[in-house]
Amino acid sequence: MAKNKKDECCAPKPKLAERRLMTERDALEMEAVFKVLANGTRLRLLHALLKSGELCVGDLANSVGMRQQAVSNQLQRMGDRGIVEARRDGLQMFYRIVDPCIIELVDRGWCLTEDAAERVAKRPGDEGKVA
Repeated sequence: MAKNKKDECCAPKPKLAERRLMTERDALEMEAVFKVLANGTRLRLLHALLKSGELCVGDLANSVGMRQQAVSNQLQRMGDRGIVEARRDGLQMFYRIVDPCIIELVDRGWCLTEDAAERVAKRPGDEGKVA
């Protein structure tokens, strides 16, 4: 299946090792993105949105077992960072992920988590420990 242009993660950029050294401002901007993502609730909301494409707040709240107000608060934080966008349809607000890089980042994060757990489980003397 060919990638749709809008589904591509970011415009082409130099490889990380080829970029100029990160400035303090660059690091703080990246830290702000990671802080938004460093929340289990927001990660679950993003995964639900990814799986459905677009959901109204009520359906999103039901899918993750939360109150609508709590979901709205989390969506606002992600909207402030340009990760999700809202669309009004009558009285309902529908949300979708607008930054395809976030999808790749969450996918990589989940991969890293699973791989790290496997490596820890394989270490001698760590059998039975929870990572």
